[in-house]
This record gives sequence, structure tokens and C-alpha cells, in this order.
Amino acid sequence: MTTTQMWILFGAVAAAILVFSALTHKKFTVREIALIGVMAALSYVAYLLRIPNVFGTKSSFHLGNTFTALTALLLDGVSGGLAGAIGLSLADITAGDPGYAVTTFLLKFIIGLVCGTVAHRVFHLKDKKDEAGHHGRYLAAVTAASFSGLLVNVFTDPFIGYFRDRYVFGMTPDISAVFMKVASGVTLVNSILSCVCCVVLYLVLRPALAHAGLLPEGSARH
Repeated sequence: MTTTQMWILFGAVAAAILVFSALTHKKFTVREIALIGVMAALSYVAYLLRIPNVFGTKSSFHLGNTFTALTALLLDGVSGGLAGAIGLSLADITAGDPGYAVTTFLLKFIIGLVCGTVAHRVFHLKDKKDEAGHHGRYLAAVTAASFSGLLVNVFTDPFIGYFRDRYVFGMTPDISAVFMKVASGVTLVNSILSCVCCVVLYLVLRPALAHAGLLPEGSARH
């Protein structure tokens, strides 16, 4: 696949996700857009601090997914997905890997959607706060919501990556399978570390952001 074709595919994926966002009737406030931008930038920086090219497979140890999940918990799934998709796909592009940016945009959006759905439709985190006597349950809900999308990524990243390596980069089935196995292990480590970081940052940042009025209405305040 040529570089031009990769850019066209990337644009198509980005457009499809933006259309999906519109169909969900998601309306962004100025504060939400600003927070998404900050989280996208943090995702970008976290990826730049990665341990690259694990076993020569282009897989990297990094904490970029932390801010995808964190944005989803603080705002909603669409916002989280966009923060991660924008920040990490741009990181791929500037790192000279536009072919990876196409799948990155999709995969990070999926992480955000899953985390947001579990956080706000299953555990209703916007209506909860860490009240005395309920620390354990609150922490468990935050952890489960954070890890939900990251766990899904453990399976979707290697799976989609296999077809990317086969049909975008033209690798043989055997090499693609080896890369998929390595990606599975690397993604699992990334997910566990990102979940820990996300939970810690959420517990620290949410009270401050809610008190400052930077979170959507309905978010519980401490």
C-alpha cells in the first residue's frame, strides 16, 4: 500500500468515527474540547517516552493509553476515544509510521468507547464519589471501568494488527503471526500499567476538576 493510500485510509477512518460521534448526538462544550486536547497531548508525550521496537516487531511499551481511559472516565466514551485516537495516531505519524496510525485511530477510539460505557452506564461514576465506608467499592468500580477498554485492546490490537501487517505492510502469514504474539504480550503489559496510572490519576484529578467546574454537569463533587 502506498503512502497516499495510507493517508486516504486514515482520513476515511477518522471521518467514519467523527460521523459516529455526530450520530450519537454528542455535543462538546468548550471545556470538554480543551480537556480532550490536553489529554491528546499527554497521550502523544507518553508515547514519545516509550520503549520502542520490542523484539524488532514495532511494538512498544508505553503509557499512552492511560489518557484514553482517563478521559473516558472523566467525560465520556466518545471524548476518551477521540483523545486517544488523535494523540496516539499523531504520534505514529510523527514517528514515521503512518500505516500504524490508521489502526491506532480505530483501536484507541474503541478503548474510549468501552471504558466510557462501563464507567457511566454500568457503574454510573458521574453520580458517585469516594465516600467514607465505601472506598473499596468505589476503587473497584474505577478500576473495572478503566481496565475494561484496556482489556478489550489486548485482543483487538493484535487481531487488527495481524491484518494490517498482512495487507498493508505485505508481511507473510508466518511473520504476521509472530508479530501478533509479541503484540499480545506487549499490549497486556501496557494495559496493566496504563490501568494503574489511570486509576491513580482519576482519584487525584476528578475531585479537583469537579470542584473547579471543569467536568460535565452531574459529576459528583467531593
